[in-house]
Amino acid sequence: MTIMAGMGSPTGTGVGPLLRGWRERRQLSQLQLALRADSSARHLSFVENGRSRPSRELVLRLAEQLDVPVRERNTLLLAAGYAPHYPETPLDDPSMAALRGGMERLLAAHDPYPAVVVDGSFRVLAANRSLGLLLDGIAPHLLQPPLNAVRVTLHPEGLAPRIVNLGQWRRHLLERMERRLELVRAEPLRQLYEEVRGYPEPDADPAEGAADGPAEDGFPFALPIRIRHEGRVLSFLSTIATFNTPLDVTVSELAMETFLPADAETVRFLQSSVGPERQP
Repeated sequence: MTIMAGMGSPTGTGVGPLLRGWRERRQLSQLQLALRADSSARHLSFVENGRSRPSRELVLRLAEQLDVPVRERNTLLLAAGYAPHYPETPLDDPSMAALRGGMERLLAAHDPYPAVVVDGSFRVLAANRSLGLLLDGIAPHLLQPPLNAVRVTLHPEGLAPRIVNLGQWRRHLLERMERRLELVRAEPLRQLYEEVRGYPEPDADPAEGAADGPAEDGFPFALPIRIRHEGRVLSFLSTIATFNTPLDVTVSELAMETFLPADAETVRFLQSSVGPERQP
């Protein structure tokens, strides 16, 4: 196991327009939001139109009720003239040792099935041994740090030529990035989105079925990714885990993606090729 080193949120010139943008995105009236945040609709109206400056505590309460991402809560505070509330601690900082250790144990426990930890821009921060199995044949320049999971997956010299249902998986990843870009101002992510959206689109494959319909691979409940590998097709279902109530920007954007085998052949192949990690 190795630790490897936009469209955007609501915009405006101050905290008032930003808060109004988030409120409208959540489809709440001023009165509804004010009641939830223990304020008044009149005061909230004054804040949104710039006639009143909200207290630091009110900004945080409003952000909590609006489910604003942690990074954007700092943006709201800065727009209101306050210092950021949430730190952004590098993952290799000594204070993150317990977090790194926990992630390593989770990744190791998922062997022999692939698992990876990415940040908010899909940069790979950690992975287990089994992920390497899927990286065979990928162009070396795509594997240079910082390795990016979306780029490696969709690049013509990456995993893309081996993905049987590339059209479906490409749409899934682009939609996932679009949802992320709707919530955060992340220029690197926006640039990545424009890059991968420009990669050649795969030819239509009738076997993929309708873009918005159920998968036709025997998994009507979730979309599998199907990858050609050594003369066979490996099928995986992806799950994503994040931290509850994060108090740090870095931690709030971490996501562990695990790939569960979707059929018996994939289970047998991974267990025989990777197997359980030997204990000393």
